[in-house]
Parts: sequence; C-alpha cells; structure tokens
Amino acid sequence: MYDRLSAQDNSFLVVETDHVPMHVAAIGIYLTADLAGPHGGVDVRRFKRALEAQLHRIPRYRQKLKWVPIEQRPVWVDDEHFNIDYHVRHAALPQPGGVDELKKLTARITTRQLDRTRPLWEMWLIEGLSEGRFAMVTKIHHCMVDGQSGADVAQILMSPSPEHEPKEPRPFRPRPSPSGNELLWDAVQRRLTLPAKMLGELAQFRDQTDHLTQEVSTRVKAVVDLATWGLAPASGTPLNGPLGPHRRVDWLTLPLADVKKVKDSLNCTVNDVVLGTVSGAVRQYLLHRGVNPDQINFRVSTPVSVRKQEEQGKLGNRVSAWIISLPLDESDPLKWVSRVHEATTKLKENRQALAVDMVMAVAEYLPPSWMGLAAQAASGPINMIVTNVAGPQFPLYLLGAELLEFHPLVPLMDGTGLGIALMSYDGKLHIGLNADYEMVPDIGILTALLAQAFMAISDASLSEKPKKNESIKKKMKSSRTHSEEPPASVATPLSAVPSPEPTLVHSPSHSLNQSLKT
Repeated sequence: MYDRLSAQDNSFLVVETDHVPMHVAAIGIYLTADLAGPHGGVDVRRFKRALEAQLHRIPRYRQKLKWVPIEQRPVWVDDEHFNIDYHVRHAALPQPGGVDELKKLTARITTRQLDRTRPLWEMWLIEGLSEGRFAMVTKIHHCMVDGQSGADVAQILMSPSPEHEPKEPRPFRPRPSPSGNELLWDAVQRRLTLPAKMLGELAQFRDQTDHLTQEVSTRVKAVVDLATWGLAPASGTPLNGPLGPHRRVDWLTLPLADVKKVKDSLNCTVNDVVLGTVSGAVRQYLLHRGVNPDQINFRVSTPVSVRKQEEQGKLGNRVSAWIISLPLDESDPLKWVSRVHEATTKLKENRQALAVDMVMAVAEYLPPSWMGLAAQAASGPINMIVTNVAGPQFPLYLLGAELLEFHPLVPLMDGTGLGIALMSYDGKLHIGLNADYEMVPDIGILTALLAQAFMAISDASLSEKPKKNESIKKKMKSSRTHSEEPPASVATPLSAVPSPEPTLVHSPSHSLNQSLKT
C-alpha cells in the first residue's frame, strides 16, 4: 500500500527550504526531427502519450508523499489524482532562440520548488531553439533519485535507436492510500521491532565479515575522519554565504577523448582530472574576485555511489561522499591533478566512503527530529559540491529526436553558492553549473575559467610526456656506453609522439576571450 523513504532519501526533504530547493535538474538539447508537430514546434501530445506508456516501469513518478502522524516520517503512496498534464509543461523561447535565452529560462524553471502535494517531478519541453532543436528541462526531487539512478531513468525514457514503435499506456490503478491511523500503528510496530532488527543486522555483519576487528577499526576511523572535518569550518569565500531565492545556470562541453588522454598521460582517473580542473578554475576565479587563494582551505564534497549491482535501475539514494581540500595554493596545472590524485588515493585506501554510508545507516534508527543533524554530519562543512556521473557512450533518441547535449545541475546546499555537475555522454563530457544569482553574478567567467584550466592541464600533460621519453632515452644511452648491446627490454627506443591539442566544444557564447572580457 505504501513505500517508506530511507533516512538518506528523507534527509533531502529535511534540509529543503524556500531558498534551498532540493531537486536534481538537467537540460537536454535535441534535434527536433521526428518529434516535430504537425504545425511546427514539438509534438507535445505525442510525447505525453509515449511517456505514459513507460510510467509503469517507474511507479514513483505516480506517487506522492504522505506523512506519518506524530512521527512525521514521509512515505510514498499512489496519487489517485495523477494528471500527466500537470507534470509535462510546454514553453517557447523568445527570439532569437539562442543558448543564452535557454539558460535564462532554465534558471527560472529550476529556481521554483516542486509541489510536495504531487509527485515530485516536472518535465519542460521548450521549443523555439535555433538550428532545428528543442530542449527538455527535467526536475526530479533528490529524495527520489541520486545521480546514478537519475541517469538510469533518463535511459528508460529514451532509446539507443531512432526507430520508435508506439506503445499504448497501461491503465493506472492506484492502490488505496493508508489512513493516518494505519500509518501510525505501523510506525509503532516498527519502533518496537527496531532493537531486534539492529541486533540481527549486527549478527549478520559479524558472520559475513572475515576480519571483523580490522573491518570495525576501518569503519570507526572513517567516521572519526569525517567528524574531524566537521570540527574545523571551511574557509569563507565569495562563493559561500546565505542563498537567495534565484539562480543562474551555465554549461560547457569537453571532448571525453581529450579528458581520457590527460588521464592516461598522468596515470590518474577522470575524476582526478575533473577535480584538478575545478581547482584551477576556482583558484583563478578567486584571484579575479580579489581573494588570495593561497590561504584558502576550499573543500568540495564529491558524491560516491555505493549502489550495488542488484540495485542498478532502482530509484532512491545509494550514495556516500568524499570531502577533499582542493590545492588552490598551487599555480602549476600538473600539481592541481597530482595533489588531487594523492588525496583521492588516500580516501580509497582508507575507505572513507564508508563514513557517510554508516551515518545514514544509523539515521534509520533515529527519530525524524534528529534527521537534520544526521544530514549535516553527512555533508560536513564544505564550500562546493562537484559530482560526476558516467553516462552511455552511444547516441540516445527520444521518439526519433537525437539527444545532442545533456547538462546536469546539482542542487545547492545551504551556504554553497555554486555546484558543478558532470555527465559523460556519447564521447563528450557535459558540465553544468548551478549558482546563486547574487553570489555569482559573473558565472560566464567561471565557466570560461573551467575551459581554460582544462586546456592548461592538457597542454602541461602533453609537454610532460616528451620529457619522460627523453629521460628514458638518456638512460638507454647511458646503458649502451657500458655494454656493446642494449638489454632486450630497451632494444627499441620509445619515440615521443605528441598528441594534438584538445579541441574545446562549447556554445558560441562561451568564446574564452569574449567571456573574460565581459
């Protein structure tokens, strides 16, 4: 009859306020193609019908919140008055229908909170975009999805083929909603069984753990490390402060092949390159705002999925987080990445992601009134959230309309004026920026600095490669002076073949020089 929200899902409802909406958003840009209406624009009626035909696969989209009396814990119940016309909106851009107009409209849409008396999602089909394109802005409350499950939902609604076979929507028969007394009685019974459930889970953990003492020690250390972060506040910066009611959004795109080329050259991960790029951009932005970054302890929270294989495709949140201090005191682009790589390697070795997961596991047993404290403990004192989700590396189609770009937007936590979300899709890395309207009035400069920071890292990594090869050649030459024949392992010298410079892909409004002038 109903589904109970996990503690982590509920935490996003607890921290939400009028100025801190907690929905995850994204902007998809499509070629109109087969989805064009009979009189131009987008065939919204056809889209709604096709969406309704898929809703049985994601039941949460037809469920709303209901609150347990006294306990005030939310549960999901079927919405007997569900109406797809409320959730799918239709809008058009003013002339000239460019990317700038789309960004302004997206910011206005994502600023508004979702209505908690209805299913917590909206889709906005926006026509009037130049070059035969349209856009879709999606808003889904964070209590429904995390980054990975959100990506899974997006793929359910689309297809890897432009061919589309129309399907008829299945009848929706909502389950009866439980009464307040039923919910309260179930909550009382659950509370009475919690001690036995906790003991059972502890016994299961003991039986399934090979090295119990070592595992407990690792988990305790992870929680202590997280608590240590909380004792020392993050530095104040122009990017931090009380949030206002309005937002600015921006985005850019990098070729994923170039990002992976840097990753391979520096022997690190894509996420290390991303955080190194953010380090360089934030450093330059603080200098632009008249702040010395060398004295700033700038912390980012980067979500880490703890979703198991059997949980793939399910809604809800299964995410932990790392807290990392960015090396803003470094001016060398290679050190932006190397120091981030050192930090992430240490976090992996210490299994730091266990900390937030354990805090949320304990929160399942806490009264709802303590949920806000648990959520704050899990997020820690940070300056920014940077999240990176791997998407499909092949084209997706929405009723025959090809998805060209997909830029995610992460919600802002209280006190953080900027959030950066990334998603790889079809050979590109799409980067979305969500910012407080007053705190970050020059978001275009920050976007340009992200592009500039990546180019600096890329150029430095390509110039570093010939240096390594030259060092190998010198060692080989030295070995030949002591032996008439070189060892077989170095018989064939390595040749330095520098790769071509990366090509940035971004909207015309993001010409680097132009953005820095404005």
